[in-house]
Amino acid sequence: MSTTDEATSSLERLRRDLCERFLEREAVVEGLLCALLARAHVLVIGPPGTAKSELAHEACRRVEGASYFQWLLTRFTTPEELFGPVSLKALEEDRYTRVTQGKLPRAHVAFLDEVFKASSAILNTLLELMNERRFHGGDGPVDVPLISLVGAANELPEEDELVALYDRFLLRFEVDYLREDYLFLRMLALEPPKEGTGITLAQLEQLQQRARAVTVPESVRRDMLELRSLLNAKGVVASDRRYRQSLDLLKARALLAGRESCASEDLQILEHVLWSEPNERGEVQEALRALAFGQEDEAQRLLFQAREVAQLARAEESEPEAMRTEALAKLHDLSRRLDALLHDVEARGKKAERVRSCRDEVKGLVRRLLSEDEEPEAEEGPRTH
Repeated sequence: MSTTDEATSSLERLRRDLCERFLEREAVVEGLLCALLARAHVLVIGPPGTAKSELAHEACRRVEGASYFQWLLTRFTTPEELFGPVSLKALEEDRYTRVTQGKLPRAHVAFLDEVFKASSAILNTLLELMNERRFHGGDGPVDVPLISLVGAANELPEEDELVALYDRFLLRFEVDYLREDYLFLRMLALEPPKEGTGITLAQLEQLQQRARAVTVPESVRRDMLELRSLLNAKGVVASDRRYRQSLDLLKARALLAGRESCASEDLQILEHVLWSEPNERGEVQEALRALAFGQEDEAQRLLFQAREVAQLARAEESEPEAMRTEALAKLHDLSRRLDALLHDVEARGKKAERVRSCRDEVKGLVRRLLSEDEEPEAEEGPRTH
C-alpha cells in the first residue's frame, strides 16, 4: 500500500471510530476532519453534557506527533496561561518575550473550552494567532504551526467585542442531547473508550496537500453563486471572505469522500458555514435543499402538467382532432423544457436520473398521442335493412 493510500485509510478509520463512539455526531465529525484538512477553525455550541468538549478533544488528540494544547477559559484566565509566562532571563537582558513551550503558540491543534470567556487582554492576541497564524511574543511576530483551533461554548456571544472572534470560526455546529431512544440506549451500553485510531502529522500534511489539489468545477462555482442569491433573498448574508474560505472545505469534503474533484453534493457542508444566528440555519438548509433538488422538483411539476394535458386530450369528445393537435403542441413544449432542464443538470454534474425519467415519460406521452392519431378509424359494419 502506498503512503497516500495509508493516509487515506487512516483518515477513514478515524472517521468511523469517532462516529461509532459519538452517536448522532456524524456531521460534527466530518466537519472536524474537514477543518484539519482545510486548516480551518471549528466552533461547537450546545448545552452542558452533550459531549461537545469530549468530541473536540478526542478528534484533536488523534493527530499523532502534533503538539496539542487545551484550556478551559474563565473570565479570570490570564494571557500567561495561554501564551506562556514572561521570560525572566530575557528581562535581565532588557528584552520582553514569553516562554511559549507547551503553550498555544507552539500547538498544531488546540481546543479551548468556553472560548467566549476570553478576556480583552487575550482577545487580540488570539484573533491574530487564529487568522494570521502569527504570534507577537515580544521579539516581533513569529509564525505559529497552528492547523486548527476548536472552540466549545454553551451559547453564542452577545458582547460586541467577541463578534470578531466568533467570525474566525469557519465551521459552526449546534449540538443537543440525543434525540433517538435507540441511540440513547446504545450510549448507555458503550464500553469505556480504548486507545483509538489516529492519523500521524505527516499523513495529515500529505492529505492537506492532496486537498489543495482537488479541483472545483465551474458547475460547483455556479451553484455557489445561485446559493448566495437564494440566501441574500432571504436576508442571510455571508461575507465574500467566508464564501472564498469555504472552497477549501469543499475540497476537503471531496477528498474525504475519495474524490479528486468537488461535486454539488459537497455544498452540504455549507449548512455549518453560512449562518450567523441560529435561526438562520433553517434558511440555509432550505436554500441547499432547493439547490440540490430544485431541478427535480421542476421536472416533476412539468411532468404533472404533461399528464394532465394528455388526459384531457383523450377525454375530449366534441373536437378530438383539434384538442389533440393543441395537446401535442403543449407536450412538445414541455418535452423541450425538460430537455433543457436535463442538459443543465448534467452540465452541473448532478444526479440526473429523476429528471431524465420525467423527460422520458413526457416523450412517451407524445408518442402515445401520435400513435392514437395514426390508428385507422374502425370500419362501419354492414347496414341492415
